[in-house]
Amino acid sequence: MEKIRAEILDLQDPLTTAARITINAPANKIFELIADPYAHAYFDGSGTVERALKAPERLSLGAKFSMGMRIRLPYRIKNTVTAFEESARISWRHLGGWTWTYELKEIAPHQTVVTEIFDANPASALAQWWLKRTNSLQRNPKWMAKSLVLLKALAEQ
Repeated sequence: MEKIRAEILDLQDPLTTAARITINAPANKIFELIADPYAHAYFDGSGTVERALKAPERLSLGAKFSMGMRIRLPYRIKNTVTAFEESARISWRHLGGWTWTYELKEIAPHQTVVTEIFDANPASALAQWWLKRTNSLQRNPKWMAKSLVLLKALAEQ
């Protein structure tokens, strides 16, 4: 059996990382998983997302949601949805200023290309320094690829 992998993309920008995968499911089904903050822990490839703490059942433009996280120690992060296009695109940012984006493009009735993008360009200089100091920009592509493989498994069930 062939191991399923996501493609790590080279965006030629040291502050932006991305990964992409093709999922055998319609875009609206995949989008429902991403728009549900309570589902995020199930497809988090980093192992840092523990659970939604305070969130709407479904995200929408401007929605705020808090996640219980853990990197060595537990902490909470509050996010705000900054872009929302039904079944096509969702982005959120948190206090650090960087953004996470999922873009979905249906290429056949039950087949969708999903791209996850991490962009630190909008972050403050201090936040960018922290990302570099903690090697997050080097780890993120692998974690994102793992997340997309987990999302694929969930959506194809």
